[in-house]
Amino acid sequence: MTPFAIAIILVVALFLLIFIRMPIALAMGLVGAVGYVQLSSTASLLAYLNTAWVDKFMSYDFAVVPLFILMGHLATNSGISASIFAAARAWIGHLNGGLAMAAVAGCALFGSISGSSLATASTMTRVAMPEMRKHGFSSALSSGALAAGGTLGILIPPSVVLIIYALLTEQNIVKLFLAATVPGILAVIGFMLAISVYVRLYPEEGPTSERADLRQRLRSLRGIWHVVLIFAIVLGGIYGGFFTPAQGAAVGVVLTLILGRLKGKLTARSVIDSLIDTAGSTAMIFAIVFGADLFNVALALSRMPVEVAGFFAGSGIPPMLVLLSMVVFYLVMGCLMDSLSMILLTVPVFFPTIMALDFGLTPEHLAMWFGILSLIVVEMGLITPPVGMNLFVISALAKDIPMTEIFRGTLPFIIAEFTRIAVIISFPALSYWLVDVVAN
Repeated sequence: MTPFAIAIILVVALFLLIFIRMPIALAMGLVGAVGYVQLSSTASLLAYLNTAWVDKFMSYDFAVVPLFILMGHLATNSGISASIFAAARAWIGHLNGGLAMAAVAGCALFGSISGSSLATASTMTRVAMPEMRKHGFSSALSSGALAAGGTLGILIPPSVVLIIYALLTEQNIVKLFLAATVPGILAVIGFMLAISVYVRLYPEEGPTSERADLRQRLRSLRGIWHVVLIFAIVLGGIYGGFFTPAQGAAVGVVLTLILGRLKGKLTARSVIDSLIDTAGSTAMIFAIVFGADLFNVALALSRMPVEVAGFFAGSGIPPMLVLLSMVVFYLVMGCLMDSLSMILLTVPVFFPTIMALDFGLTPEHLAMWFGILSLIVVEMGLITPPVGMNLFVISALAKDIPMTEIFRGTLPFIIAEFTRIAVIISFPALSYWLVDVVAN
């Protein structure tokens, strides 16, 4: 049996194990280990495992992952989500569908210090859902806005998944953070436009609220100044070259801890809970990363990624058709798998394939464009039935809302996401324009 045939069998076996609900980290690790033995030897596998854990996770670059996760947990336990929603509501709550727009804006602000879509969705749902329901918003629009707004945590910097993509493809984390900014803003605008169109068609589902006066609006900003400060110092310091992403994450943790204590919302118990939650989240992520690493090493031994890239490069198939095929694959699999697993599973094969094709872009621009596009499509899977993770988060927190209503509520936002995907594919410069501006 040829190495390529073995690689195909490994991929099929992996998907079968995932579909029978084996944990993704265990499935990738098990299939990777079997493939490694088949393509090399048991002795080589044992030698690799003897050093791989240390080599992989003693890397300084990986320190950024638990630090940003800890910053997000501390922010969640600091109770700042309520202040964020209150400020957004004061400024745009009077518009048609304004509370739903405020929920999206709140998710964007909270995602800027959380870096996690699930944390953003769950935290903002606890705060915004009762207010929207109290003011007459439909269950569908309320849940749809929060599920879609939650996805912003994966794209708006800092993003844990974007960091993992940077480490997998050896790209500059700072530049990827900058590259994600414009598409992230487009997502916020797209979601708000979706809400605006929806409430024009169904005005009874998103009634207007009382307009806040100027004094109330200015007062509301006092509740979020620390969020702006953390965001400005951490990302401004990283973009300005004052410290590395890992150092910036450490600064963010310290600032969140200090400001949370000054506000009186961050107790010793909540700090301990944040540390425990961070340990659990980090262990889960690192287990998936190591399982994916073992699986990808087996694929590398088979030379499958190189052969696939070479085939498409010399096949004469239009590069855009190859890209669109990958987008469709992401959309389908995103309904069944979480975003991190999707990135870890596909990037080692898809990335060299894309880099071997001619899109008329420099290698750096192409890597940024593909990374942002992949993240957007994977992000869409979080709100796509039947297994969108954010949908289940909303359902778990709002048990009285039928899942069919949640699915209906996400439809306008799925349309907005398809539109954004089309725009990013049509205008690749949107994913690297800001990087070039800052660099010059």
